[in-house]
Amino acid sequence: MVPMPRRTATPSCPCGLPAPYDNCCGRYHSGVAAAPTAEALMRSRYTAFVRLDAPYLLRSWHPRTRPVEPLELDPGMRWTGLEVLETSGGSAFHSAGTVTFRASYRGGAIHERSRFERVDGAWVYVDGEFIGD
Repeated sequence: MVPMPRRTATPSCPCGLPAPYDNCCGRYHSGVAAAPTAEALMRSRYTAFVRLDAPYLLRSWHPRTRPVEPLELDPGMRWTGLEVLETSGGSAFHSAGTVTFRASYRGGAIHERSRFERVDGAWVYVDGEFIGD
């Protein structure tokens, strides 16, 4: 009897959606596509933190609130999951939107309401407000 080859599952994107990274947030990170909604941009930014992709985080940040100093991401930070709790606006029909989420990491979580706007047709992160649990 010849053994059947094992199927290797393609891991889903770190953002929590079931698609593989390359078909999900990877498209936005590489510049092949732009995030179509504020939620998609927020998910792609979470994934950029997971993957330590500081250039993408800066590119997707609003020019008026983007840090001047280089981003220093902690390679020891272990992100463990993303939960989108609420969205308001942020669709193809809006110029602004908010996304409330919880991003978990080993040892804790961040609960934030992020604001997004369109700049030249593309969604960008403006700022966020931490929410106490």
